[in-house]
Amino acid sequence: MATQYGIRGTTAKGIAASVERGVAEAALTPGAALPPVRRLADELGVSAGTVATAYKELRRRGIVVTRGRGGTVVAPAPAVASRRPPKVPDGLRDLAGGHPDPRLLPTLAPPTQLSPGARPHRASPRLERLEDAVRDWLRPDGVPVEHVTFAHGALDLIGRLLAVELRPGDAVAMEDPGYHHVLDLVAALGLRIVPVAVDDEGVRPEALRGALRAGARAVVCSPRAQNPYGGRFTAARRDALVEVLRGEPDVLVVENDHASAIAGAPLRTLTSAGLDRWVHVRTVSKFLGTDLRWAAAACDPVTLARHDGRLLLTSGWVSHLLQQTVLGLLTDPATRALVARAEETYAQRRGVLLRELGERGIAAHGVSGMNLWVPVRDESAVVNGLRSHGWWIAAGARFRLSTEPGVRISVAELEPADAARLASDFASVLGESEATYGG
Repeated sequence: MATQYGIRGTTAKGIAASVERGVAEAALTPGAALPPVRRLADELGVSAGTVATAYKELRRRGIVVTRGRGGTVVAPAPAVASRRPPKVPDGLRDLAGGHPDPRLLPTLAPPTQLSPGARPHRASPRLERLEDAVRDWLRPDGVPVEHVTFAHGALDLIGRLLAVELRPGDAVAMEDPGYHHVLDLVAALGLRIVPVAVDDEGVRPEALRGALRAGARAVVCSPRAQNPYGGRFTAARRDALVEVLRGEPDVLVVENDHASAIAGAPLRTLTSAGLDRWVHVRTVSKFLGTDLRWAAAACDPVTLARHDGRLLLTSGWVSHLLQQTVLGLLTDPATRALVARAEETYAQRRGVLLRELGERGIAAHGVSGMNLWVPVRDESAVVNGLRSHGWWIAAGARFRLSTEPGVRISVAELEPADAARLASDFASVLGESEATYGG
């Protein structure tokens, strides 16, 4: 409860800073209730309006949420700088991080040919040869490539676009379950999340239609390797989603193809359907290296102008040294062969674990990408139970909005020989959990 942490301040700014400090220091944990406005105002000797303004600022920045009669509480994933993923306990197999297998990544060798000194980066922010390589990369998948741009990763680009396009309080349609970092980012921007249910074919059309009726002004979705569910658009699903979106020409559609080359499924892109506002984003961290914080995007001309205009006023450009490194890898035949092998390997590992779980009566989802989503009754019981068997997996709470509980298993480093043991341990934990619940 908030009484365990003394909120201080005599101004709205000071009160908000005090709450944020408590969250950053873990004195105020997710779900902790803040005092009612009038009570805190009396305790601090300030007006109720001052406290209300502080709470409003904290909500806008994604640190707290208001739950009607439940009052104001610390957000499930508060947007503070100290937030870090849980540390993997010693001695456990990490199947929670979602990282690629290091053995399937190329060796990073930054180029040494770029000359030092001043360069016209702002006048020419993108290397022409890399632009050409990106167009060659996207065009075969049906993505329009007339307008392309770069960013420091998908989150950087999505955050910049949403900040330009929307205002605090505006609604964004988000996958449920969905990628927790994107969910956190949208909340930190002060935007309202409207959950959209997914299945093995990706975003469900009726759920998307409902989100648009609820006022969503942007849609963020994954066409394949959906994280954490593992869904991918089929041609029929893509067409159904396009029909829903055609009636909303002002809605910005953000297609996050984060796994692309190692997704294990063909791209059925929404961007080829002639929508008015759209952007297709691709990163390379999952198959070229996690330190390559670079993303390419193709988009409509309005989106390009708005993104690049804001980029120009902030970081200005993406490092040419980074661009040259990415270019070398994207165009290297040996790297391409390694990426193709990685895609086959991840598909095999995913398929083997799906089969092993299925043979034990455990339903799981993951038709593309590097993750499996397994619905469970009690996330904590399963996570802690598997921990006792030497496995570390991710509880689904940080990925979920309103969907049922589940856990995410990352298969990138799970050898087929280990899949049977994991599935057996999973079945054992579920049996223990059902016994606890009484069947």
